Amino acid sequence: MRKSTFRRVFAHFKAHTLKDIAIIFASFAAIALGAAVLWVSSFRLPDLSSFEQRKVSESTKIYDRTGKVLLYDLNEGVKRTVVSSSEISDLIKRATVAIEDADFYDHNGIKISSFIRAVLANLKTGEFSQGGSTITQQVVKNTLLTQEKKISRKLKEWVLAIKLDKALTKDEILTSYLNENPYGGAVYGVQEASRRFFGKSAKDVTLAEAAYLAAIPQATTYYSPYGKNVEKLEDRKNLVLRKMVEVGYISEEEYEAARKEKVAFQAQEESGIKAPHFVFFVKDYLEGILGEGFLEEAGYKVVTTLDIDLQEKAQDLVKATARSNQENFDAENAALVALDPKTGDILSMVGSRDYFDKEIDGKFNVATSPNRQPGSTMKPIIYARAFEEGYTPETILFDLETEFSSECTTEFKPKNEGADPKTCYHPKNYDDRFRGPISLREALAQSINVPSVKLLYLAGVRDSLSLAKDMGITTLTNANQYGLTLVLGGGETSLLEMTSAYGTFAAEGVHVPYKPVIALYDAKGKEIRLPSEKPRQALSADSARAISDILSDNAARTPAYGANSVLYFPDRDVAVKTGTTNDSRDAWTIGYSPNIVVGVWAGNNDNAPMVKKVAGQIVAPMWSSFMKQALQSVPDERFSPPSPKDSAKLKPVMKGIWQGGTTYTIDTISGKLATEFTPAETKKEVAIQSVHSILHWLDKDDPLGPAPLYPQRDSQYEKWEFVVRKWALENGYADQTTSSMPTQYDDVHTAGNMFTISIQNIEQSKPYGLNDTVSVYVNSTGKYQMAKASLYVNGSFVETTERQPFIFRFSPSSIANVKDKNMVRIVGQDSVYNRAEASAEFSVALEG
Repeated sequence: MRKSTFRRVFAHFKAHTLKDIAIIFASFAAIALGAAVLWVSSFRLPDLSSFEQRKVSESTKIYDRTGKVLLYDLNEGVKRTVVSSSEISDLIKRATVAIEDADFYDHNGIKISSFIRAVLANLKTGEFSQGGSTITQQVVKNTLLTQEKKISRKLKEWVLAIKLDKALTKDEILTSYLNENPYGGAVYGVQEASRRFFGKSAKDVTLAEAAYLAAIPQATTYYSPYGKNVEKLEDRKNLVLRKMVEVGYISEEEYEAARKEKVAFQAQEESGIKAPHFVFFVKDYLEGILGEGFLEEAGYKVVTTLDIDLQEKAQDLVKATARSNQENFDAENAALVALDPKTGDILSMVGSRDYFDKEIDGKFNVATSPNRQPGSTMKPIIYARAFEEGYTPETILFDLETEFSSECTTEFKPKNEGADPKTCYHPKNYDDRFRGPISLREALAQSINVPSVKLLYLAGVRDSLSLAKDMGITTLTNANQYGLTLVLGGGETSLLEMTSAYGTFAAEGVHVPYKPVIALYDAKGKEIRLPSEKPRQALSADSARAISDILSDNAARTPAYGANSVLYFPDRDVAVKTGTTNDSRDAWTIGYSPNIVVGVWAGNNDNAPMVKKVAGQIVAPMWSSFMKQALQSVPDERFSPPSPKDSAKLKPVMKGIWQGGTTYTIDTISGKLATEFTPAETKKEVAIQSVHSILHWLDKDDPLGPAPLYPQRDSQYEKWEFVVRKWALENGYADQTTSSMPTQYDDVHTAGNMFTISIQNIEQSKPYGLNDTVSVYVNSTGKYQMAKASLYVNGSFVETTERQPFIFRFSPSSIANVKDKNMVRIVGQDSVYNRAEASAEFSVALEG
C-alpha cells in the first residue's frame, strides 16, 4: 500500500513539476523573444531606397585615339565597370549560382539551414563571424552594411536580405552581385574581370571562362590566375562545372568539353599603364576643367588623341637615345612630342627616358616642363614676325661681330671705366666665324646668331613676344626680361608649347591649340562636351610658307649641316630647326611636314650641362629616326610656296642687294643697260656701290616706307654701321658714284636680232584619225641659233626638247582635250634667251 501511495504522490509531483518547468521555460522564451524583438526593432536599418540610390564607384578608363586600346584605369583603388543583366552571359550567372547559392531562385533571401549553422558556429566561437551565404545576403553585406563582425550586423543582414528579396527580382539581385564581386587586386565586377583576364566582354565568355569567373571570388589571391596556385584554381573551376551539372545547368558532355578547354589568360602586364606621362597629363587636363576628384565619381571613358603605335615607337627610341647620349654627351634624359598640326591632337608624348626610372626621377614630365630654354628653335618665330613686317627671305644683314649694348663702345668695351665687361653684348656664332653679308634665308637655315639678333631688333621684342603668344607659347610674358637674347633662346618654355607653335607654320599660319582628348563619355555612354579653344590665324599664310620654305631648303642649310644630313628628307617636304643653349644645358630639334610636327629635347633633369656639342649631333638623329617612321603613317603632302613679292615696292637690301641703295638694271650677256628687248632671264639689278648697314636704308618701324633722313637717330645705327663700313673698306668695297654706271644699252637683244620660227608638215587638207601620228617640224631663222622649243596643244603643255632637228610627234588620242578643231603652238628660245612663237591648226575625226 505504501508503495502504491508513493507512486501516486511521485506521479502527481512529477506532473506538476514538468508543467511548471514548461511554464517557466515558455515564460523565459517569451521574455527572450520579446526582448529580441524589441532589440531587433531598435536597429537602425538602412532604407532599401539607399540600395537604388547608392553610388557604385566605377573606374574612369583612358584609351588611345581608337577607343580600343586601354592606356590606364584612372582610379587607384576600385576598377569596375557596371553593366546591365543583358551584358552578362547566362553562363556566368549559372556558374555563380551553382557554386555560391544553388537554391538562390527558391529561397526568400536567406536559407534556414544556413541560419542554424551560422548560429551554432557563432555560439561555439563567440566571434559571430559566420553568416548566411546566400547571394542576396552578400549583396546586402557589400552594399548596405559596414564590414563590422557583430551579431547585430548579422541580424540586420538577414532582415535586409528578406526585404531586398521582396523589393527586387532575382535577376536584379544577381546582376548587382556580379557587378560588385571582387576578382583580385583592384579589379571588381564581372565585366572588368572578363576584360582583364580574357580580353573580352562578360557577354562573350565561354563556359570554361565563366567557370573561372565563378571560381575566383571565394579567395581572389589564392585562386589568382597569376599566382602560384594555378592548379588549385583549375580544381575549383572544375568543381564549378560539376556543380552546374548537379543543378542541371549543363550536360555531362558540356562539362567534359569545358573541363578540357584550354583558356589563355592575358599577360598580367597587359593591365599596366601605357604612355604614363601622357596619361597623367590627360588626368590633370580633365581635372583642370571638371574639378579635382570628379573623374573618380563615375566610370568615364576618355578617348584620347594618342596614337599608340607612334607612342610605343617614341618610347623605345627615347629610351635608347638617352642611354646613348648619357655615355657620349653627359645627357641622361630625353623627351619627345608629336602633334597633328591640323587638329592639335597630341599623337605622342614621352616625358623622360623611362617613367619608372628612379635614377633620373623618370616620373617628371620634361615635355610639359615650362623651364627649358629653347635655344635657336626660337629663331623661326622671330623671322616670321619680321616677314610680317615686310622683310623677305632675300633681305641682307651683315654677319659681323657687333656690339648691341648701349653701355659699351663699338670696340666691345664698357663706356664707363671700371664697369663690368659682362654688361657688353656681342654674341658669337656656333662656329666662331663671321660671314659678312648674308640673306635671311641662309641665316635661318644655317642658324647664324648675329644676323638673328639684328633681326629681332628690327622686328621688335614686344611684337615678337606677341606673335609667340598667338602661336601658343604662354611662358614668355615679360619683354623687359629677355631683350635681344630672346632670339637665341634666352626665355623659358616647354617642349609641348614649342612643338605646338611650330605646328602653326605647318598649318600655314593657323594656330590650332594642342589637345589630348577627343571625347569624354559618362558611364551611360553619353558624351560630355568639353570646352575647346578655337583655331586662330596667328600669322599670314605667306609668312608661314616662307618659314617652311627656308627650313626645308637643303641647299641653304648645307654649309652648316652638309648635303646629306639627318635633317634632309629627299622624298618628302620636311622643315626642321635645331637649337642648343649657349651653356649646353638643352638640345632641341623641332620639325614638321604639312600633317605632323615632332619636337625632341635632350639634357639633364637637374639642368647640368652636357658635353659642348650642337643639337645636330646630340638630338637630331633621334628626331630624324622618329620622323621617318611617323611619315609612313601620314599622306605625302607638300608645302605651298610663298607668293612672290612685288619687287618694285622693295628696297634693294630687301631684294638681296647689299652693295648700295641706288640701283640700275643691266643685261648680263652684254653687260650694258637693259632695254625693252632684254629678256627677264638676262636682266639683273645692280647697285652703285655704297655699302652700309640695313639701318642706313630703312626705318625699322616702317621698313616698306621711305628711307630715313637721319638714320643715325636709331640707337643701334652707330654700332651696326661701324662694323659694316670697316668690313667694306677691308674687303675693297669703296663707294662709287653714278659715273660707274654703264652708258651703253643692250645690243644683243634688239629688234633686229629677234628670230622667227615656222611650223611645217601639219596636214591641213584632211583630218587626222585619233590614232594617227601628228608630226610637227619646227624651223627657225635669226642671228642666234634656236636652243629650245616647247609644244602646246589647245593651250596645254605637252613637252620640251633641246635636240635638233626640232621635231614633235604625238597621237590625237593622247591629248586630253582633243577636239575636232585643234591648235598647235610652238614656243622657241634662242641661245641668248630671245623668244618666238608660231601656231597652226589641225583637224581630228572624232568618230569613225
